[in-house]
Amino acid sequence: MPPRPPAARLPAARRREQLLDVALAVFGEQGFHPASMNDVAEAAGVTKPVLYQHFRSKRDLYREVLTDVGGKLLDAITKATTAARSPHEQVELGFIAYFRFVAENEAAFRVLFGGGTRRDEEFAAQVAQVEGAVAEAIATLIDVEGLGPDQRRHLAHGLVGLAEGTSRVWMAEGAEQAPDELARLVADLAWRGLRGARGA
Repeated sequence: MPPRPPAARLPAARRREQLLDVALAVFGEQGFHPASMNDVAEAAGVTKPVLYQHFRSKRDLYREVLTDVGGKLLDAITKATTAARSPHEQVELGFIAYFRFVAENEAAFRVLFGGGTRRDEEFAAQVAQVEGAVAEAIATLIDVEGLGPDQRRHLAHGLVGLAEGTSRVWMAEGAEQAPDELARLVADLAWRGLRGARGA
């Protein structure tokens, strides 16, 4: 990634946000281990000391990127499902939000679900927390009579896995299918499955 021109002076919060965005792009393109703090600093148009003022180490920066990306994914799904007028629409809008997020943030998907992140125990645990938070949010939307909280949570994790697995294949094949079209296809499968679920 070519270096950017020197960055203008920004308030600390805005600078931190900018550095996270640039770091996401760098890590998404190179992976955690090949990328260096110098790569991030050059891409952001700042010096390494400025970068270290905000993040103590490359691992600290990567953890913050994971937290930031996970929060944005959860926020996108939550906002979309809140606007739904029926349980069926909640499922559809949730998948649409997920696949749109992946389509518009390829670097975020690579960072969250790429092999480098999965092979690092600490980062994998952090991604599991992101998945757990998304699943917990989805579990509250599952409207199936007779299902207890644990059963709803297990189904929610299944839906998260369905979205992630589909996204992996979709991205590997070049993401040629429109995200909304893919989302509606997967949502229809999920909805039919949820309608057939029964409590113990």
